[in-house]
This record gives sequence, structure tokens and C-alpha cells, in this order.
Amino acid sequence: MLILNFSHPLTENQLARTAELAAQPVDAVFNIPVQFDTTLPFAPQVEELVNHIPLTPRQLQTEPILVVLPALNFIAALLLADLHGRMGYFPAVLRLRPVPGSTPPAFEAAEILNLQQIRENARTTRRLDENQSD
Repeated sequence: MLILNFSHPLTENQLARTAELAAQPVDAVFNIPVQFDTTLPFAPQVEELVNHIPLTPRQLQTEPILVVLPALNFIAALLLADLHGRMGYFPAVLRLRPVPGSTPPAFEAAEILNLQQIRENARTTRRLDENQSD
């Protein structure tokens, strides 16, 4: 599994837990720094960010990829849209959570969010009957 990390560096414990959650080894982690100019439009900056992922289009479409999203929600939303377009599906996302009572603050791998499965499940709730209200 390849990890595209758009956040803080992952610790050995986080990587070990991620491998457990995914039931497969982590083959490589690509740390991709996210620094945006908030005075400029975000869409072109996300496109430039994704263009710097060190994977080929074929790898993006065929390798098992897990994404650690950046913290800023607008960038995360645009990043998911761009990756979906390039990959052909929504990537799985690693969710980190704070370790209760840790000083200094520490985070652990909590779960893997299968966004494509969530999308597929949500599609079954669409209503096509025009007589039903929204």
C-alpha cells in the first residue's frame, strides 16, 4: 500500500497501526507538503499539488493508495475531487485521532474511511420518484 500524506509526518506507531487496519503492509509513504497562498484561488494550487505526486497516472489508477488529508477543509475537498478524477474512484482516507491525555499532544491511526464504498452506499438512497419531496 502507498500512502499519500498531505499532513504531518506519520510516526512508526501510526504506520504500524495503519498496516493493521488495512491488513496489508505500507510499502511507501510520500510526504507531500501543503503550503497554499490564501490570496489566490485554491483550485489551481491543488492541481499543482497533485501534479507533484511522484506516481505515474497508471500507478494512481492501479496501486492500493491511502490518503492522509490536509487539515484545511477547502483544500481537502478539492484534493479529493482532483484525485477522484485522476484515479477513477474516491481514495481511501486515513483518519487520525488524538490520544486522550497525551502530553505533548499525540495522534493515533483510528480508522480507514473507504470513501468509494461510502459513495456507493449513498447512491442507494437516491430518490428518483418525482412525487417524493426532498
